[in-house]
Amino acid sequence: MYLNNPSRRAFKGSVQIKVSNDRIQLVFSVAGKRHYLSTGLADTPVNRKMAERKAAMIEDDIFKDRFDPTLEKYKPQSALSTVTPSFTPSAPPKTSLIELWEQYTEFQSAHLEETTIIRDYGKVEKRLRKLPKPNLEDAIAIQTYLLKNYAAETAKRTLKQLSACCEWAMRKKLVSDNPFKELAKEIRTKKKSRVSRKPFSRTCVPAIISAFENNTYSSKFSPIPHSYYASYVKFLFHTGCRPEEAIALKWKHIEKNRIYFCEAVATDVRIRKSTKTHTPRYFPINAELQRILDEIRPQDSSANDLVFPARNGKELDTHNFLNRVWKPVVKQLVAAGKVKEYLPQYNCRHTFITLCLEDGISSRRVAEWCGTSVAVIEEHYAGTINHIQVPSFGLEQDEFED
Repeated sequence: MYLNNPSRRAFKGSVQIKVSNDRIQLVFSVAGKRHYLSTGLADTPVNRKMAERKAAMIEDDIFKDRFDPTLEKYKPQSALSTVTPSFTPSAPPKTSLIELWEQYTEFQSAHLEETTIIRDYGKVEKRLRKLPKPNLEDAIAIQTYLLKNYAAETAKRTLKQLSACCEWAMRKKLVSDNPFKELAKEIRTKKKSRVSRKPFSRTCVPAIISAFENNTYSSKFSPIPHSYYASYVKFLFHTGCRPEEAIALKWKHIEKNRIYFCEAVATDVRIRKSTKTHTPRYFPINAELQRILDEIRPQDSSANDLVFPARNGKELDTHNFLNRVWKPVVKQLVAAGKVKEYLPQYNCRHTFITLCLEDGISSRRVAEWCGTSVAVIEEHYAGTINHIQVPSFGLEQDEFED
């Protein structure tokens, strides 16, 4: 029984997909030598698609004269073999979870951010490749392995993602059931603490900026003094933008009296993309912010030069900055009693939003400046303006008496 696409026979060396003893086999000839490559996979819809992808790879290598005669290149983790395994009726067919996840990832990549595919889906694939039994039918063993080798939250999140993959595969008629459906619910994890939106106080902000500008805690042996990052820190406090938006800024985005925030760079994957909300925005430049920009703008800068480059000319790595520079500086300021508590660099954004609200700037205006919604502003920052009193109209009590 042959399942190959007839169009693949157009050139010498095309790969035929054959089913023998209920197992899929690849048959092809190269330089007059006939090859029988058994996959060891049962004849199921999902395994047939895997075989088609493998056949296409072999055909491409033959066509481009890069065929591997040892066949090692074409052996998946499920161990393709040049020897057809004996058929054992009692052994249930196995479905490669890795291959299924790859198909699911390919489908999701059409409508998800590239950073999401690389970060989240890539992490799951790495975990799958470490599994001793990476088959769909080994769901219970996979649950046990994940709990033994990862934190409970990571294991639970991975099982949820595998369940979502299987639900998709069922809709596509690739598998008949979802063995991961209830496994994540069996894992109890601690409730996540809410993201801290605490602001730095008005007195803490100048203390932090001063420490950077004066290299207060910078080692004399450091190749890059802390003052190199002072303008970046001041910019975060003065605009409330996200760090990934600040490092993506180029001088072409700095206009006469406003800044155009339209891009962001995720430094962990080095990908330039649109902002978090996918909506560009303008931010007004006041006199203080203008001084910050004037101080750092090179005379020979071009439109595509970065506003806050790393020493190598590329975008700053916000994670390295956080751990190697920001955290040591702020923690030493806390120890010196100049800052109340340690907060990450992202909290510069929360500080800007909070101080704007305290100064009476409307939630709508702050939301426009910071690229968020009024609902988010009012839900998460309302507590910062509780001290505002009901306005007085200057009327004496006796004026209300009859």
